[in-house]
Amino acid sequence: MEPCYYGCLYTLRGGNTKSSFRRLRTLFQFLRGLRALALILFSFPVLLGAEYLYKDDVVGTPEFKQQIETLGGELHQKTGIALRLVMVRSLPQGKTIVEYEKELIASLSGPTLLLTFAELDSKVDILASDPSLYEYFDKKQVLSPVASWVQAFIMALFYSDGLESFKEIASTSGGTILPLLAQKAKDGQQTGKYAASMYNGYVDIAEQIAASKGIELEHAAGNANKNSIFVVKLLFYGMIIYGIFLYIKRKLYLRRQKNESF
Repeated sequence: MEPCYYGCLYTLRGGNTKSSFRRLRTLFQFLRGLRALALILFSFPVLLGAEYLYKDDVVGTPEFKQQIETLGGELHQKTGIALRLVMVRSLPQGKTIVEYEKELIASLSGPTLLLTFAELDSKVDILASDPSLYEYFDKKQVLSPVASWVQAFIMALFYSDGLESFKEIASTSGGTILPLLAQKAKDGQQTGKYAASMYNGYVDIAEQIAASKGIELEHAAGNANKNSIFVVKLLFYGMIIYGIFLYIKRKLYLRRQKNESF
């Protein structure tokens, strides 16, 4: 009986074909697994809250998000410091803004700064994951309620109750957030005011960190944020000058009235 060469060859080919299909299928499954792993690894920073607009319940516009993400990403890449912005409608019940920040920052890794704004609570604060980070920017200046030293000096004259408090108030100026937040906004423009104020402060902190590290930020606002503060100063100085004018005018009027009575 002759050996069945053709039948055996056909069977062997069929077996090889099936085995090849299995290997290809295994390879495709492996590649799909690698792709899924890569997606997880690339999205891992986002899952950990690595976005620099960490939370936004107030503004919610793509343009604002893009500005923060671009500048925050560049700052992080060049300095290793993650400056994250948190904007919430209100703080969790029973918690202060600092307690809320500490809760958030505990879940983040690496050198981190949180700039936090709570709209309904009217609170703004900056918290560092490590106290050494405060060396790279002036927290007191950023959060000052006044924009200029002249304004600070005048406020010290009116509100200080002693030499120490006078020095404290007079030495605090250059605020880049609160002076803008204090400005009245027209109906429907409140969100824009919040966006401008917090972006202004965010840029101020980023630029100070960059200057401390001896680097330049390509996406920094430059003079844009300084112009908004200049407008606030201009309005304040204008009010002071107008007030002085009214005071002098009143004094001259009273003196004239007194002379005429004689």
